[in-house]
Amino acid sequence: MPITMVVTRDVEPRYRGFLTSIMLEVASGAYVAPNLSAGVRRRVWAVLSDWYENLGRGAIVMVWRDTSATGDLGMEILGEPLKEIVDADGILLVKRK
Repeated sequence: MPITMVVTRDVEPRYRGFLTSIMLEVASGAYVAPNLSAGVRRRVWAVLSDWYENLGRGAIVMVWRDTSATGDLGMEILGEPLKEIVDADGILLVKRK
């Protein structure tokens, strides 16, 4: 089970309470879990997505190792990230918006 990371920006306090119950907050708005299973990760994302759909504030990014994805990185995004991740012939690059 590879590490999972969630980064939040300008979200309601309820996200912090929920995420710190299952992950370690290593910096303000940055949460990691070294052994989060795929099933738990999907359930966490479902909760975050549901809340975001109702609250609609800020941005949330979840990343984890996924050998079947481009760059071996699985990624889910809610909201408007400040940067765009693009696939350049199988390599992930960051493009400023």
